[in-house]
Amino acid sequence: GEKTYYKRLNEEFKKYDAVLYELVAPEGTRVPKGGGAGSGHPVSALQKAMTQALDLSYQLSEIDYTPKHFTHADMSPEQLSKAMKDRGESIWGMLLRSMGYALAKQSQDPSRSPDVELLMALFDKNRALALKRVMATQFEDMEGMMKAMEGPDGSSLIAGRNQAALEVLKKQLGEGKKKVAIFYGAGHMPDMEKRLRDDFGLVPIGTTWLAAWDLKGDQKR
Repeated sequence: GEKTYYKRLNEEFKKYDAVLYELVAPEGTRVPKGGGAGSGHPVSALQKAMTQALDLSYQLSEIDYTPKHFTHADMSPEQLSKAMKDRGESIWGMLLRSMGYALAKQSQDPSRSPDVELLMALFDKNRALALKRVMATQFEDMEGMMKAMEGPDGSSLIAGRNQAALEVLKKQLGEGKKKVAIFYGAGHMPDMEKRLRDDFGLVPIGTTWLAAWDLKGDQKR
């Protein structure tokens, strides 16, 4: 996201009694201000490379996780690894399902080729903006892509981690917290919403959108 987006989020988070955040890390992990040295995990390296290619800012560097009301609400690496093993899951299997879904979608509209669009974006004079626009079109069907990746029985990566987050939510509510934020990625939201409805009896009463990316370029807002 852009720095202005994270700045707005930091201000919004001050309004809550507790902010539950996602991060596959040991229980009780505290993220230092600025994100610290960062993880050497390939996924972390990929995320950082993407922020540079898209001329964006890295979440762990911009979000202030140090306030006392921020609470880690995710699995540890060991818990996630065990959950995936118990389910017979693999990252490669999920990626293959998502690739199959993408190919099926492309066959429905052969006139659009993500590969060609990506290649053209790489040679655009404003490469970062062009790449963001290409990626934004791919995000339009995020829910369908995540369903394909998860499979019919859900997955540890989404459903399992959501369940872990909501266990922390129960604990926070039990301690008397009234206004609680769950700071998780968009791919988690469909399953998260269903669980909040079914398990907590909650219903949405409003929606607020924050602009994470500026796709207009030099155009006036």
